[in-house]
Amino acid sequence: MTIRVVVADDQELVRSGFALILDVQPDIEVVAEVGDGAQAVDAVRRLAPDVALLDIRMPHLDGIEACRAISAASACRTVMLTTFDSDEYVYEALHAGASGFLLKDVRRDDLVHAVRVVAAGDALLAPSVARRLIAEYTSRPAAPARSDRLDALTARERETLLLLGRGLSNAEIAAELTVSEHTVKTHVGNVLAKLGLRDRVQAVICAYETGLISAGSSA
Repeated sequence: MTIRVVVADDQELVRSGFALILDVQPDIEVVAEVGDGAQAVDAVRRLAPDVALLDIRMPHLDGIEACRAISAASACRTVMLTTFDSDEYVYEALHAGASGFLLKDVRRDDLVHAVRVVAAGDALLAPSVARRLIAEYTSRPAAPARSDRLDALTARERETLLLLGRGLSNAEIAAELTVSEHTVKTHVGNVLAKLGLRDRVQAVICAYETGLISAGSSA
């Protein structure tokens, strides 16, 4: 299956470079190159791509707001691009619905890999990285926890979410729960579906925001 991609960046050379790298791949097609966030939202609405690469700093509508609009209105998954190695941008992007985060000096192979990973339904950030980022984010003052959100989960699914929040891989969760990896994949899928989450990164956020895991704890 061909992965359809929209590339959004206000710097023409940058977006053209990313588009060229991706478009030569046999399984990837760049369906649009746009220069601002509003155009990105419109391109996703019209073309229904699988993945949108969004620069964080763009005119008219920045990448964070474009990501939020795209995530709310479509199944398109987003990867954020920036020249700034700032955790703050990562936090904002994840809460806006992003499934990945890359610096613009990313290597060619890593860019292609990121698009494929996100298109396949996985998160770009490794579980251990997601745990560190979200732990730092949730150490800040936050709204009261919404533990009732987890009522839809079975006891085993809640355990799975807890372990996801700790940054464990499927293999590690399987060992912890003494079940097969196939069973873990089923539990993870159920957790994401019941809670309306896109991927493992969003599950990590949920584990902290519902109070299932306290910031800085090891659960």
